[in-house]
Amino acid sequence: MSDPGSRPLVVVIVDDHELFAQGLALLLESKAGDRFVVGGLTTRVEEAATVVESCSADLAIIDLAMPPLGGAVAVRQVKQRRPATRVLALSGSDNLALAERALRAGADGYLPKSADPDVLLAPLLTVAAGLRVMHGELLDALLASARKPPDELLERLDSQDRTLWVLIARGLETADIATRMFVSERTAKRMVAALLHKLRLPNRIEAAGMAGHYGLLDESGLGDPH
Repeated sequence: MSDPGSRPLVVVIVDDHELFAQGLALLLESKAGDRFVVGGLTTRVEEAATVVESCSADLAIIDLAMPPLGGAVAVRQVKQRRPATRVLALSGSDNLALAERALRAGADGYLPKSADPDVLLAPLLTVAAGLRVMHGELLDALLASARKPPDELLERLDSQDRTLWVLIARGLETADIATRMFVSERTAKRMVAALLHKLRLPNRIEAAGMAGHYGLLDESGLGDPH
Protein backbone atom coordinates (compact mmCIF):
# COMPACT_ATOMS: atom_id res chain seq x y z
CA MET A 1 0.00 0.00 0.00
CA SER A 2 1.26 3.48 -0.76
CA ASP A 3 2.35 5.90 1.92
CA PRO A 4 -0.92 6.99 3.61
CA GLY A 5 0.29 10.59 3.73
CA SER A 6 1.15 10.85 0.02
CA ARG A 7 -2.38 10.80 -1.39
CA PRO A 8 -6.00 10.31 -0.35
CA LEU A 9 -6.72 6.76 0.75
CA VAL A 10 -9.11 4.84 -1.49
CA VAL A 11 -11.98 3.39 0.53
CA VAL A 12 -14.60 0.80 -0.43
CA ILE A 13 -17.80 0.53 1.63
CA VAL A 14 -19.57 -2.84 1.83
CA ASP A 15 -22.96 -2.61 3.52
CA ASP A 16 -26.39 -3.97 2.65
CA HIS A 17 -28.02 -0.81 4.05
CA GLU A 18 -27.58 1.46 1.07
CA LEU A 19 -28.53 4.65 2.93
CA PHE A 20 -25.91 3.95 5.61
CA ALA A 21 -23.28 3.27 2.96
CA GLN A 22 -24.10 6.48 1.07
CA GLY A 23 -24.17 8.49 4.29
CA LEU A 24 -20.78 7.13 5.33
CA ALA A 25 -19.34 7.91 1.90
CA LEU A 26 -20.66 11.47 2.14
CA LEU A 27 -19.21 11.84 5.63
CA LEU A 28 -15.76 10.67 4.58
CA GLU A 29 -15.61 12.96 1.60
CA SER A 30 -17.09 16.01 3.36
CA LYS A 31 -15.22 15.69 6.65
CA ALA A 32 -11.92 14.34 5.37
CA GLY A 33 -11.87 14.62 1.60
CA ASP A 34 -8.17 15.35 1.68
CA ARG A 35 -7.51 12.01 3.38
CA PHE A 36 -10.16 9.68 1.90
CA VAL A 37 -11.77 9.10 -1.46
CA VAL A 38 -14.57 6.56 -1.85
CA GLY A 39 -13.62 4.23 -4.68
CA GLY A 40 -16.73 2.09 -4.61
CA LEU A 41 -19.85 0.95 -2.80
CA THR A 42 -21.59 -2.42 -2.82
CA THR A 43 -24.48 -3.95 -0.93
CA ARG A 44 -23.51 -7.51 -1.88
CA VAL A 45 -21.01 -9.73 -0.08
CA GLU A 46 -20.02 -11.56 -3.26
CA GLU A 47 -19.09 -8.29 -5.00
CA ALA A 48 -16.85 -6.93 -2.23
CA ALA A 49 -13.53 -8.41 -3.36
CA THR A 50 -14.15 -7.44 -7.00
CA VAL A 51 -14.96 -3.83 -6.11
CA VAL A 52 -11.90 -3.62 -3.83
CA GLU A 53 -9.66 -5.04 -6.54
CA SER A 54 -11.09 -2.85 -9.30
CA CYS A 55 -10.11 0.37 -7.53
CA SER A 56 -7.02 -0.94 -5.71
CA ALA A 57 -8.61 0.07 -2.43
CA ASP A 58 -6.39 0.88 0.52
CA LEU A 59 -9.26 0.34 2.96
CA ALA A 60 -12.52 -1.56 3.04
CA ILE A 61 -15.29 -0.88 5.56
CA ILE A 62 -17.38 -4.03 5.80
CA ASP A 63 -20.65 -4.54 7.66
CA LEU A 64 -20.72 -8.02 9.20
CA ALA A 65 -24.50 -8.47 9.31
CA MET A 66 -24.99 -8.97 5.59
CA PRO A 67 -27.26 -11.79 4.45
CA PRO A 68 -27.05 -14.41 3.18
CA LEU A 69 -23.30 -15.13 3.43
CA GLY A 70 -22.29 -12.73 6.20
CA GLY A 71 -19.70 -9.98 6.19
CA ALA A 72 -16.93 -12.23 7.51
CA VAL A 73 -17.01 -14.00 4.13
CA ALA A 74 -16.45 -10.65 2.43
CA VAL A 75 -13.53 -9.92 4.78
CA ARG A 76 -11.90 -13.25 3.93
CA GLN A 77 -12.40 -12.85 0.19
CA VAL A 78 -11.02 -9.31 0.21
CA LYS A 79 -7.93 -10.44 2.12
CA GLN A 80 -7.41 -13.39 -0.24
CA ARG A 81 -7.74 -11.29 -3.39
CA ARG A 82 -5.89 -8.20 -2.15
CA PRO A 83 -3.98 -8.76 1.11
CA ALA A 84 -2.67 -5.16 1.12
CA THR A 85 -6.17 -3.78 1.63
CA ARG A 86 -6.84 -3.02 5.29
CA VAL A 87 -10.30 -3.95 6.58
CA LEU A 88 -12.39 -2.28 9.27
CA ALA A 89 -15.38 -4.44 10.19
CA LEU A 90 -18.56 -2.87 11.55
CA SER A 91 -21.44 -4.56 13.34
CA GLY A 92 -24.76 -3.46 14.73
CA SER A 93 -24.69 -6.21 17.37
CA ASP A 94 -22.42 -7.14 20.28
CA ASN A 95 -22.19 -10.76 19.15
CA LEU A 96 -18.76 -11.97 20.28
CA ALA A 97 -18.83 -14.94 17.92
CA LEU A 98 -19.39 -12.57 15.00
CA ALA A 99 -16.50 -10.39 16.13
CA GLU A 100 -14.21 -13.38 16.48
CA ARG A 101 -15.13 -14.66 13.00
CA ALA A 102 -14.33 -11.26 11.53
CA LEU A 103 -10.92 -11.14 13.20
CA ARG A 104 -10.10 -14.70 12.20
CA ALA A 105 -11.12 -13.86 8.63
CA GLY A 106 -8.47 -11.15 8.61
CA ALA A 107 -10.18 -7.93 9.73
CA ASP A 108 -7.72 -5.30 10.95
CA GLY A 109 -10.26 -3.56 13.16
CA TYR A 110 -13.72 -4.00 14.60
CA LEU A 111 -16.10 -1.29 15.79
CA PRO A 112 -19.81 -1.14 16.63
CA LYS A 113 -22.07 0.60 14.15
CA SER A 114 -23.46 2.58 17.07
CA ALA A 115 -20.24 4.60 17.20
CA ASP A 116 -20.55 8.22 16.15
CA PRO A 117 -19.68 8.27 12.42
CA ASP A 118 -17.24 11.13 13.06
CA VAL A 119 -15.31 8.76 15.34
CA LEU A 120 -14.60 6.45 12.39
CA LEU A 121 -12.10 8.85 10.84
CA ALA A 122 -9.35 8.30 13.40
CA PRO A 123 -9.72 4.47 13.45
CA LEU A 124 -9.55 4.40 9.65
CA LEU A 125 -6.29 6.32 9.65
CA THR A 126 -4.97 4.04 12.40
CA VAL A 127 -5.88 0.92 10.44
CA ALA A 128 -4.35 2.42 7.29
CA ALA A 129 -1.12 2.95 9.21
CA GLY A 130 -0.90 -0.79 9.85
CA LEU A 131 -2.27 -0.90 13.39
CA ARG A 132 -5.28 -2.76 14.70
CA VAL A 133 -8.35 -1.07 16.14
CA MET A 134 -11.00 -2.53 18.41
CA HIS A 135 -13.71 -1.13 20.65
CA GLY A 136 -12.50 -1.32 24.26
CA GLU A 137 -15.56 -3.09 25.69
CA LEU A 138 -15.45 -5.70 22.94
CA LEU A 139 -11.75 -6.33 23.50
CA ASP A 140 -12.37 -6.85 27.22
CA ALA A 141 -15.21 -9.27 26.46
CA LEU A 142 -13.10 -11.24 23.96
CA LEU A 143 -10.22 -11.52 26.42
CA ALA A 144 -12.58 -12.69 29.15
CA SER A 145 -14.13 -15.21 26.78
CA ALA A 146 -10.71 -16.52 25.76
CA ARG A 147 -9.92 -17.32 29.41
CA LYS A 148 -12.99 -19.50 29.85
CA PRO A 149 -12.75 -23.24 29.16
CA PRO A 150 -14.33 -23.99 25.77
CA ASP A 151 -17.83 -25.44 25.81
CA GLU A 152 -16.62 -28.62 24.11
CA LEU A 153 -14.32 -29.25 27.09
CA LEU A 154 -16.89 -28.38 29.74
CA GLU A 155 -19.38 -30.77 28.17
CA ARG A 156 -17.01 -33.63 29.03
CA LEU A 157 -16.87 -32.65 32.70
CA ASP A 158 -19.49 -33.06 35.42
CA SER A 159 -19.57 -31.01 38.64
CA GLN A 160 -17.35 -33.55 40.43
CA ASP A 161 -14.75 -33.33 37.66
CA ARG A 162 -14.72 -29.54 37.91
CA THR A 163 -14.25 -29.65 41.68
CA LEU A 164 -11.44 -32.16 41.30
CA TRP A 165 -9.74 -30.02 38.65
CA VAL A 166 -9.69 -27.05 41.01
CA LEU A 167 -8.21 -29.20 43.79
CA ILE A 168 -5.47 -30.41 41.45
CA ALA A 169 -4.79 -26.82 40.40
CA ARG A 170 -4.31 -25.93 44.06
CA GLY A 171 -1.65 -28.60 44.36
CA LEU A 172 -3.47 -30.94 46.76
CA GLU A 173 -2.00 -34.41 47.17
CA THR A 174 -4.07 -37.53 46.61
CA ALA A 175 -4.74 -38.02 50.35
CA ASP A 176 -5.99 -34.44 50.68
CA ILE A 177 -8.12 -34.81 47.58
CA ALA A 178 -9.63 -37.99 49.01
CA THR A 179 -10.50 -36.15 52.22
CA ARG A 180 -12.07 -33.22 50.39
CA MET A 181 -14.01 -35.49 48.04
CA PHE A 182 -15.07 -37.92 50.81
CA VAL A 183 -13.62 -40.95 49.02
CA SER A 184 -10.76 -43.38 49.59
CA GLU A 185 -7.26 -42.63 48.29
CA ARG A 186 -7.60 -45.46 45.81
CA THR A 187 -10.81 -43.97 44.48
CA ALA A 188 -9.21 -40.51 44.40
CA LYS A 189 -6.35 -41.84 42.27
CA ARG A 190 -8.85 -43.38 39.89
CA MET A 191 -10.81 -40.13 39.71
CA VAL A 192 -7.66 -38.13 38.93
CA ALA A 193 -6.71 -40.55 36.16
CA ALA A 194 -10.21 -40.34 34.70
CA LEU A 195 -10.12 -36.53 34.78
CA LEU A 196 -6.74 -36.40 33.03
CA HIS A 197 -8.18 -38.66 30.34
CA LYS A 198 -11.15 -36.31 29.86
CA LEU A 199 -8.82 -33.32 29.73
CA ARG A 200 -6.57 -35.22 27.30
CA LEU A 201 -3.53 -34.34 29.38
CA PRO A 202 -0.70 -36.64 30.52
CA ASN A 203 -0.21 -35.46 34.10
CA ARG A 204 -1.33 -33.21 36.97
CA ILE A 205 1.24 -30.54 36.17
CA GLU A 206 -0.28 -29.88 32.75
CA ALA A 207 -3.77 -30.05 34.26
CA ALA A 208 -2.75 -27.37 36.76
CA GLY A 209 -1.23 -25.30 33.95
CA MET A 210 -4.42 -25.50 31.92
CA ALA A 211 -6.42 -24.54 35.01
CA GLY A 212 -4.24 -21.48 35.41
CA HIS A 213 -4.64 -20.58 31.74
CA TYR A 214 -8.42 -20.68 32.06
CA GLY A 215 -8.45 -18.86 35.40
CA LEU A 216 -10.16 -21.63 37.35
CA LEU A 217 -9.01 -20.15 40.63
CA ASP A 218 -10.18 -16.66 39.71
CA GLU A 219 -13.61 -15.37 40.66
CA SER A 220 -14.57 -15.76 36.99
CA GLY A 221 -13.41 -19.37 36.86
CA LEU A 222 -15.22 -22.56 37.75
CA GLY A 223 -15.49 -21.63 41.37
CA ASP A 224 -14.41 -22.62 44.86
CA PRO A 225 -15.17 -26.27 45.68
CA HIS A 226 -16.22 -25.73 49.30
